[in-house]
Amino acid sequence: MNRRVVVTGMGAVTPLGNDVASTWENVIAGRSGIDIVTRVNPDDFNAKVAGEVKNFDPLDFIDRKEVKRMDRFAQYAVAAARMAVDDANLTIDDSNADRIGVWIGSGIGGMETYEQQLRTAIEKGYRRVSPFFVPMMIPDMASGQVSIQLGAKGINSCTVTACANVQTRSVMRLKSFSAVTMMRFFAAAQRHR
Repeated sequence: MNRRVVVTGMGAVTPLGNDVASTWENVIAGRSGIDIVTRVNPDDFNAKVAGEVKNFDPLDFIDRKEVKRMDRFAQYAVAAARMAVDDANLTIDDSNADRIGVWIGSGIGGMETYEQQLRTAIEKGYRRVSPFFVPMMIPDMASGQVSIQLGAKGINSCTVTACANVQTRSVMRLKSFSAVTMMRFFAAAQRHR
């Protein structure tokens, strides 16, 4: 049986905008999301520019307590997923939660958390490293957080690769299984530098 994939909702958190409309408007206008680095001191690097997400407030999408337990890359994923679910007018409840899965691709995961916790370990000792260090850093935590936040209880996975095409092929193969009727997948290829 050959199943079709239908895009029913979209969400975006990008260097060009923090939603689909502003991202698309900036793409059409030919604007670039590349600018001088602001999240770290650019004097420490040969490259002084990057595509950084600007003016993103995770509290618009995630409870304050949960924000503290998520690396920025997972916050972006949850925000984009919430926008996509809202755009699709999809209700996830007990009648369909087991058939809705989440698959997110990430180039590496929570490097901001890794950097912060390494600095903590060096400056204050290993006993001061957060117990949330590993759960915040691992690449599949974006899909895990999206599943938790949205209530999706189907298959949950992550592709760790720099190539979104590999992720797309993986999900297409997955769609051939009859147990999955809806699959949410997002490309979350971002850099924190």
